[in-house]
Amino acid sequence: MPYSTLHRFAVQELAFGRKAATVPVADGEPGHELQVDTGWVLSLEPDDAGVRRRKKAFVFTPNVSRYRFVYPIERETTAEAIAACEAAWAFYGGVFRVMVIDNMKAVVARADRLEPQIIEGFREYAQARGFFVDATRVRRPKDKPRVERSVRDVRDDCFAGERLQDLDAARARALRWCRDEYGMRRHGTTGRMPREHFSHVEAPELLPLSGEPYDVPRWSTPKIARDHFGQVERALYSLPTRLIGRTLDARADRSLVRFYDRGRLVKVCEKLPPGGRHIDPEDYPQHQRAYAMRDIEYLQKTADELGPSIGAMTRRLLSQPLPWTSMRNVYALLPLARRYGAERVDATCVTALAHDMLSMHRLRRMLESAVAESKPEPARALPPGRFLRPTQHFALPSTPTTTGEPS
Repeated sequence: MPYSTLHRFAVQELAFGRKAATVPVADGEPGHELQVDTGWVLSLEPDDAGVRRRKKAFVFTPNVSRYRFVYPIERETTAEAIAACEAAWAFYGGVFRVMVIDNMKAVVARADRLEPQIIEGFREYAQARGFFVDATRVRRPKDKPRVERSVRDVRDDCFAGERLQDLDAARARALRWCRDEYGMRRHGTTGRMPREHFSHVEAPELLPLSGEPYDVPRWSTPKIARDHFGQVERALYSLPTRLIGRTLDARADRSLVRFYDRGRLVKVCEKLPPGGRHIDPEDYPQHQRAYAMRDIEYLQKTADELGPSIGAMTRRLLSQPLPWTSMRNVYALLPLARRYGAERVDATCVTALAHDMLSMHRLRRMLESAVAESKPEPARALPPGRFLRPTQHFALPSTPTTTGEPS
């Protein structure tokens, strides 16, 4: 069989060499889906060092009306992504139910065609605003075709030839272009002006937007040091002893700091400015809590429970204008009750207070002397004699008396 015949058969019967047929995907319901893309779109004017800075922008495109919104950013971070979304909701006057976005690192932590992992901060934001994040597959531009070529159009139509000094000027230019130029230009696919199309069809279907600005959280992973402190945004927060050496997840917002251990909430603290310290006495061990917090009342209460004279001695020690300077003497007094007994120490404190003696070293010597005098001297056993013999050894044998003739 000649090759031409085989080729003609393959083309006619097997569609050899032809591209596969495609089908257009429906736009969906109005106000439901919003496709998002990012890309390099502008260069600012040279700064003081003569350097021109390239900037990216978020480009939002609704599926139905194609009413585009552009928001230039400083860097592609999670905080900038949230700020761009907030600006988009303010521009549209509501929230779309689904956001289709590619696998940018500011939003997607791990790409997967079935179960992509969204960054914690952006997932919280999506839950707060009530929309769903639909991450596309890797290197699949057809998953968001309504916005795929918008980066080139924004670069050439919106920012080409503009002399912009900073991001504020770039954002103002983008807003004018979206609203007055692109929004009032008849779209080639829909045949309608995007701004008018959006106002009549999609705007009534959007989710309502709350008036309060979103408080962007900041996540960090502090390690709990030996002093019970974890550092978040240059402020220190105490945590329980059992967490020392562990690395936790910390979420800081405008008012609170939350600590998580493997996803479980373990501590909630009020947000402090840089340099602040939050100390919770319950985080410290019981036997070290009073010393760490300089709790004079706790020491006095403990001494009163041991005996009235011990409590009086403690009260005398802590009666100074700076009582915490005498805490070491109190910490030296309390263990004496455990060593020598509370009754003995209480009786010795009576003598010490009568003579206005507040030295803990002398009080300890008094207790040691009293203990030594109270012990009876053990009876000393005489050592055995070197030449000691039993009495039988020194007894003389008796001579029996005989009767009969003399010898």
